[in-house]
Amino acid sequence: MNSDVFQAIADPTRRAILGYLASGPRNVNAISRQFPVSRMAVYKHIKLLTASGLIEVRQRGRERFCEVRLERLAEVSEWIDQLREPWIARPNQSDIALQEAKSIRSNRKNKA
Repeated sequence: MNSDVFQAIADPTRRAILGYLASGPRNVNAISRQFPVSRMAVYKHIKLLTASGLIEVRQRGRERFCEVRLERLAEVSEWIDQLREPWIARPNQSDIALQEAKSIRSNRKNKA
């Protein structure tokens, strides 16, 4: 099962789990204690994050540790960059308002 990265980060709990794991690998029990949802719900979130490639689960003795793999977020970053380009290229509303004000002022001076 290879889950979509966008689907994986759509849920706020999964984003919070990624944020928690960004500081380093944690065992599943430690992750479960950090969130106000059942342990089973956390396991389901971890399963989806694993399927999407955003985390890797490794067995160490009797414990399972989750480690974040943020390189999979490159797909999301590229998509955001594509959306950002037109916004950066176009003037913002304050620039437009300033240009209009300058134009009105200039027209008034020319008529006087």
